[in-house]
Order: sequence, then structure tokens, then C-alpha cells
Amino acid sequence: MNDSVTIRRAILSVSDKSGIIELGRFLAGRGVEILSTGGTANHLAGAGVAVIPVSSWSGAPEILGGRVKTLTPRVFGAILFDRDDPSHAGECDAQNIPPIDLVVVNLYPFEATIARPGVGVAEAVEQIDIGGPSMLRAAAKNFRHVIALSNPSLYGELMRQLEQGEVTEAFRRDCALEVFRTTSAYDAKIAEWLGTIGGEAAESERTPEVLQLAFRKKQDLRYGENPRQQAAFYVRSDGGGDTLRQLQGKDLSYNNLLDLDAALRLAMSFDDPACAVIKHTNPCGVATAVSLDEAVRLALEADPLSAFGGIVAVNREISPEAAMRMAAMFLEVVIAPSFSEEAVDAFRAKKNLRLVSSRDFENAFELRTAAGGILLQSRDSISSIDTWKRASKRVPTMDEIRSLEFAWIVCAHVKSNAIVLARSAQSVGIGAGQMSRIDAAKLAISKATGPTAGTVAASDAFFPFRDGVDVLAGAGVTAIVQPGGSVRDEEVIAAADEHGISMLFTGERHFRH
Repeated sequence: MNDSVTIRRAILSVSDKSGIIELGRFLAGRGVEILSTGGTANHLAGAGVAVIPVSSWSGAPEILGGRVKTLTPRVFGAILFDRDDPSHAGECDAQNIPPIDLVVVNLYPFEATIARPGVGVAEAVEQIDIGGPSMLRAAAKNFRHVIALSNPSLYGELMRQLEQGEVTEAFRRDCALEVFRTTSAYDAKIAEWLGTIGGEAAESERTPEVLQLAFRKKQDLRYGENPRQQAAFYVRSDGGGDTLRQLQGKDLSYNNLLDLDAALRLAMSFDDPACAVIKHTNPCGVATAVSLDEAVRLALEADPLSAFGGIVAVNREISPEAAMRMAAMFLEVVIAPSFSEEAVDAFRAKKNLRLVSSRDFENAFELRTAAGGILLQSRDSISSIDTWKRASKRVPTMDEIRSLEFAWIVCAHVKSNAIVLARSAQSVGIGAGQMSRIDAAKLAISKATGPTAGTVAASDAFFPFRDGVDVLAGAGVTAIVQPGGSVRDEEVIAAADEHGISMLFTGERHFRH
């Protein structure tokens, strides 16, 4: 294998013109023959860079409105020609095909096109690049002899290596790797779009038959859940969904990212100003109020012991008052849609505290590894309170209904088995991740920092026995919301009636593992 390559001829055909004039001038200055197409050729020529139209070099005119420009034997023979294979050399010599040593191509802006409101299918289809990915893949396949540049960020390193007199094998291989990552992500986005544009197949295919993932590393993490585990954070390769912006503090850790995801999902579940405090992905204090400052106060007071070292998320811009309240205690991360300048100033003395701005995450599906494969599910949703059914004799009061709705939303974000006690729009006690529902009920009661009399309770799944209801009644709970559906529902409802508890069935569970 050659340690380097000599660039005698290059083809430049790009949608993103960033840096292409500088690269073109650099190559021309080194005596490289530059082939180009359409808009790129005009762009270079307008800047005084001499170019040869690909159509005149290949002997094949552009046809079909530009759909076919480079898809010719001469162009692809010049790129795929293995310089170490005598038979290749003989065929190219007989066909008068000189080699192309550098392919500089980036792809039609398909994703940007489909992101524009009102874009029709015909317009989107025209932005599906054919020749570009084909040339890049051909050059990447032949990386022993050809350099494939699919991203303007690579231009500088190429020019640096050429000035030093050697384009290394490692660089050519890295460029080839970038090509296949780029084209696979491009194809995955096209496949995703085709599955959403209507028709019987698109409507019926709720999950894809082939799951194609394209993610790019955003940052290495110091370690995973534990110091002995390696970890990194990846975001979609197209940049979509990358909403996190860190404003201050130490780098986010693996556990920080898991916790802030759980915290923001919960806070964003409410319409009113809301605050969620999370420890180990479980809520420990949640509240809504007429003002964000009041919601923060109530959430932190719900379980101040667990809030120490916690992750706090809110669904409004952080106000100076809320910032000062949070800055008074030790927290790991504060996440919000935005921060006022005064709020940032209030946190400035806490140099290690991580401040993160983010809107709600856009993940339509959730992924996790299991049993050597990947599990995919749609994001959980919470049905309207209008669909709930009363199972007990006693009718809940309006205050109880509002408290039950709040508790039910919180419960959907707690690890199963889960019981949430609430009063008005503040969590009172949360029992999370227990092996039995009665243990979750007992834990929620034991975690309460104030009286439990007059609270309401939410259970993420049905009560398999009446014992859980009996325990909650003993703590003074006056109303319960649960999915229902147990074979012992009649026994459970009878227990509620005995205790004078109002019980509502949602008809849906919210397991969270």
C-alpha cells in the first residue's frame, strides 16, 4: 500500500460551498486539474479558479435536468481504478481513462429541504442525491489511492498534509470512514421520511422493520454509571434534537444526563409553572404553582433531605428569585428552557453547579439495549382526566380531583412499583421502585415530611390486593387514582368504600422500568 498519494486530478461538486474556493485555489496553485459540475463549476470559475466541466471531460452530457451528471464509466473508472492492479491499468489505458485522485463532494440538502414548512413530495424527491453518494462511496472504497472529502471540515487537514508533502494512509482511511457514516445517515433520513409521507404502508408501520440509527459523539464522559465504565454522549448525526446548552459548571456526567432527562420530562409535563427535583432518575419533590419561585419552594420543601445533591428542572425561564432559592442549597444540575441574566449572576458563585438550558426533548421513540438487542417504544403519554371512571361510592371533591391529576402525572415518571402522595399541587411522599405495591405505599408514607392526613394517592398500576388501600387509608389518604384491571378489583373497591375513600380508575397503567 502506498504511504501517500499524488493528486493530479480532482473532482469538486458540492452543495455546501463553505471553503471550496480556498480549496480550489490551493489545488490549482499546485497544478491539480479540477473537474467540476453545475453550480460548483460556476462558483469556482467566478472566483478565478480554472475548472473543466465534467461533461466535457467525460464526453457524456448532463441529462434529465441534471439528474445525471457524473454517473458515467469514465468518471467512475477514474475513481475506482486500483493503481496496483495491472489489469485495471491496462483497461483504463485502453479506454483512455486517467485517474481521479481526489473527490470533494457533499450531498444535496435533503434534510434541510424536508424541514421547511409546506415542502411537497416532488421537491423533496429532487433533493435525494444519487451521484454524490455514489462518487463518495467509490472514492472511499478505493481509499488506498483516492482521497474522499465529504465535509468542509476536512479541507484544512488535507491542505496541511499536502504542504508537508504526504497525505497519510490514516487520513485517507479516516476520510473513508466519514464517507460511510455520512451516506448511511443520509440514507436513513430518506428512509425515515418515506415512511411518514402517507399511504397504507406508512400508516400501518408504527415501528420500522429495519432500525437505522445515525448518531454522532457530542462529548466523551469521564466515566459511566461507575468509574470503571467507559461512556460518551451521542446526539443525532443530523443535529436534530440536540437541545442541551451548558452555561456553567463542571462537565455533565453520565448520571447527570440520565437525571436531567428524567427531570425535564417531568417538569415539561405540566402547563403551570412547575419544578421537579430528581435523584437517581426518580422524583423526590415536585410542585406546580402560580409562580415559578413558589413552585421551586414547594418542590424543594417536599423532601429537602433527598433534594441535597439533586437535579432540578423547571418549565419556565429561571427567575432571579427562583435562582437565589436554589443557590442556597447544594445541587448538581439546574435545567430550564432559559435563564435570565440575573439568575445566572445568582448562580455564579457556585462554580461547580451545572446550568443547562434546553427545551423539551423531541424524541418520538425511546431506545434501550436488552438481551443483546435494542428495544424501541413510543414515548409514554398520559390520557385526559375526562376519560377516568369513578369506581367507589364516594364522589371526589374538585380539590381532590385536581390533586389526583397532579399525583397521576408525577406517578407516571416514578420507577415501578410506584405510589405518590400529594396535596394540592405538591408531592408529599413518593414510594419508588419497590418489589411490591404495599411496600411502595409504606415507603411513600414514610417519606412524607408533613402530615399525610387529607392527601391523595396515585398508583402506577392496579392494586393486586386490598392491603395497599388499607395502608393508605390508615395514613389518612382520602382519594386514590389507579388504572384498575385487577382480578380483585371488587375487593379493592370494597376496601375503598369501607374507608370512605374516593377511588378513580384511569384504565391505563404507567410502568417505568
